[in-house]
Amino acid sequence: MQLVLAFASTLAVVVLALVQLVKTTVNVPKNILPLIGLAVGLLIGAAAYPFSDLELVLRLWAGGLAGLSATGLFELALKDRPGTTKDNDIT
Repeated sequence: MQLVLAFASTLAVVVLALVQLVKTTVNVPKNILPLIGLAVGLLIGAAAYPFSDLELVLRLWAGGLAGLSATGLFELALKDRPGTTKDNDIT
């Protein structure tokens, strides 16, 4: 379990950067950002095969944990987040 958490900590930085990239480039509802973070985390966890000796299931767990932590699932559970990620008010 310690290896999964250590790997998740490493992946969280990459996942956070990719989720920020999605937030700034694509107009998506804020309440689906955790799902995007989870999907990105799972993809990065699976793609990290050459960098880890962990089995696929453990890498997916680490990626999922990294994705959810990168998007602030705790904050989402406590706050109402209406709106979208990009403001398209060009006046």
